[in-house]
Amino acid sequence: MLFYKKFEIDPNADWVVFVHGAGGSSAVWHKQIKPFKSAYNLLLIDLRGHGKSAETEDWAKKTYSFSAIAEDVINVLDHLQIEKAHFVGVSLGTIIIRQIADMRESLVKSMILTGAISRLNFKSQFFVNMGNAFKRIVPYMWLYKLFAWVIMPYKTHTESRITFVNEAKKLCQKEFLRWFKLTAQVNPILRYLEEKHMHIPTLYIMGSEDHMFLGPVAELVKRGKMEFLHIIEKCGHVVNIERSAEFNEYSLNWLAQKAEGVRYLK
Repeated sequence: MLFYKKFEIDPNADWVVFVHGAGGSSAVWHKQIKPFKSAYNLLLIDLRGHGKSAETEDWAKKTYSFSAIAEDVINVLDHLQIEKAHFVGVSLGTIIIRQIADMRESLVKSMILTGAISRLNFKSQFFVNMGNAFKRIVPYMWLYKLFAWVIMPYKTHTESRITFVNEAKKLCQKEFLRWFKLTAQVNPILRYLEEKHMHIPTLYIMGSEDHMFLGPVAELVKRGKMEFLHIIEKCGHVVNIERSAEFNEYSLNWLAQKAEGVRYLK
């Protein structure tokens, strides 16, 4: 089973489940714990091969797909007897959350997706193809640092970039390659998920400087009925780190409207 950390304030309080992206760990949510746990039970999970979950099982023997990784997370919630929760995800973790909603819609009360990936555009596909060409030639950290710089290029993105690079250093090269192969599944699974039209309230929080992913998300929200988009100006891909105060305040105010009996206290 995956490694998890939970903060339970009240058995009657709503649960919020945090899902990180590829190369990260639950540590990327350190700026969310204090403000969120004042009103919610929290569950932070390290995905397979990441953080402390790297040691819980021999993941090399497992199938790597978005549905398999989503099943890992669902198993944790079943183990803890959590029947319904709000989900907060960043980057590739947003796809995993949407996959969870597809597999077990009754489990997902609402979704907050930041730095969300809703489609790989031409630019992002170019870098993925380049990574595929060189992934067995150059050290994986060279590729990861390149991708981190491409996605988060500005000086104001430095903290986010350093955080993700430092977390990625804890991955072994074989684990990196297993996750990198998932990029081939991104567009097909996202097309499938978009066609599902799930009736789950979904908030996208994106940075105005998230040049790789903001455009596709904006298009997705225009077509949806349960999706909402909040853009934070002069902010990059990892909003919850780069502009944590604004992310926390907007998320908690939005959640308070979705969670029965929960009031956000400033």
